[in-house]
Amino acid sequence: MGFIKNFLMNAGMMVTIAYVANIIYKYALIRFSARIKYISSIFLLIFAGWASCFFGFRLSENVIFDLRFLPLIVAAAVYSRPIVIMLVGIGIGLTRLTFSIDTAAFVGVLNLTILGAVCAVLNIWMRNSAVKLSIKGIVTVLVVNMVNAFDIAVLGVVPTRVYVFEIMPFTLPMSILMSGVFVLILRDFHMEQQRMLQLERANELLYQQTEELQQTQFVLEERAKQLLLVSQYKSEFLANMSHELRTPLNSIINLAQMMADKEDQRTVEETVLYSEMIYRSGLDLLELINDVLDLSKVEAGKLDITYEEVNLRELLEGLRMHFEIMARKKGIAFYTEQEDDIPPTMASDAQRIQQILRNLLANAFKFTQKGSVTLHLYLYRCAEDHSEWIVFSVQDTGIGIPPSQHQLIFEAFEQADSSITRRYGGTGLGLSISRDLANMLGGYLHMDSTENEGSTFALYLPLLHMDRDEPSSPTL
Repeated sequence: MGFIKNFLMNAGMMVTIAYVANIIYKYALIRFSARIKYISSIFLLIFAGWASCFFGFRLSENVIFDLRFLPLIVAAAVYSRPIVIMLVGIGIGLTRLTFSIDTAAFVGVLNLTILGAVCAVLNIWMRNSAVKLSIKGIVTVLVVNMVNAFDIAVLGVVPTRVYVFEIMPFTLPMSILMSGVFVLILRDFHMEQQRMLQLERANELLYQQTEELQQTQFVLEERAKQLLLVSQYKSEFLANMSHELRTPLNSIINLAQMMADKEDQRTVEETVLYSEMIYRSGLDLLELINDVLDLSKVEAGKLDITYEEVNLRELLEGLRMHFEIMARKKGIAFYTEQEDDIPPTMASDAQRIQQILRNLLANAFKFTQKGSVTLHLYLYRCAEDHSEWIVFSVQDTGIGIPPSQHQLIFEAFEQADSSITRRYGGTGLGLSISRDLANMLGGYLHMDSTENEGSTFALYLPLLHMDRDEPSSPTL
C-alpha cells in the first residue's frame, strides 16, 4: 500500500506542478522572450523530478522509489532537440544528490542519465515516425518504465532477487499505470491549452479583422464623400457649361433668325453689326470647346508640346495688343513690363505659353473691376542649383482669393465658389489647364493672393529646355 499511496502522491504532485507552471506562464512569463520561457521550462521539469524524489517512498534510509522519470516522458513529448532531453535527465539525476551522497544516489544519477538517453532516442523516433500519437505514447511509457526497472534490477543497491520478486511486481505495474494516467491528464491539459491558444489567436485575428474593417469602412466613407463632392462639382460644372454654351449659341441662333426675318428691312450697318456679334459669339463658343478639348487631351497625355525658339518681345507685344481693347472697355489700366536682363529668346512652345498667359490675363481682367492689370517679365536665378527661369507675372487689383481656396481653384470641376463662377461667367477650367500646361513645359505656376486685395499669378519656365520626367519648380 505504501508504493500505491506514494505513486499516487507523485502523479498528483506532477499534475499540480503542471497547473502551477501554467499559471506562472500566463501571468509571469508571458512578457518574457521565447528563450527565457524555454530555459524556464527545462528548470521546471528538473524541479518536478526533485519534488517527485522528495515525496517518494523510502524503502530504507538511502533507497527511494518514486516517479522522477515522468518529467523525462514529458520532455520526450514536447522538446524537439534530443540534447535538451538528455540535459533534463542528467539534471533530475543530479538532484538526487541533494538528499544523500552515497552509492544509491550515484546509481540514481546513472539511472536518470541512461533514461535521458533513451528518451532522446524515443524523441527522434516519435518525430520521424508516422504511427498514431496514442501508439507513440504507449510505446514511450512502456519503454521508459521497462528500462527504469531493468536499471534498478541491475545497478540498484537492492539485491536483484529481492527487487525482481518482491518489489518490482508492485512498483512496475503501478509506475506504468501512473505514467499512463499522467500522460492522459497531460494530454487533456495540453489539448485544453491548445484550444485556449487557438481561441486567443482567433480573438486576435478577429480583432485585427475588425480594425481592418473599420479602417476600410473609414476609407470607403472618405471616398464616398470625395465621390459625392466630385459629383457635385461636375454637376455645377455641367450647369455652368450648359449656360456658357447656350449663351453664344442662343446669340448666334437669334441673330441669324433676325437677319433672315428682316432681310428686306435690314440696313448695311445692321448687317455688319449682326455679323460681328455672330462672329464674336462663334469665337466665344470655340474658346469654350477648345478649353474642354485641351483639358481632356492633357488628362489623356495626348497634348503635343513643340519646342522652338520663342521671341519674348514679340510674345509680350502680341499679348499687349490683344488685351488693350479689353482694358479700355473696362476702364482698367494695363501695363506690360520687361526687365533689361531678359534674353531675346528662349526654347519652349510659343502657342502653349500664349494659351497660359491668355488664361491668366483673362482671369485678371474678369475679376478686376477697377485698378490695373500688369504683365511683368523678368529673370529669376535659383541660388540652390543656379538654374535660370523666365517668369511671366500677371498682377491684378481684383477681388482676390481667400487662403482656404488657394488649392481648389487649380482643380478641374472644383471651383472655389460656384456663385463667383455664375456671376463672372466662364467654365472654371482655365487655371487647371494652365497648371497642367506649365508642368508639361517643365515649369510651374505660383500664386500669391489676398482676398479683396488682388492676386499675382506667376508662370515660371526654365530658360534652358531640359528633358525631365516630372516638372520641377524653383525654391521660392
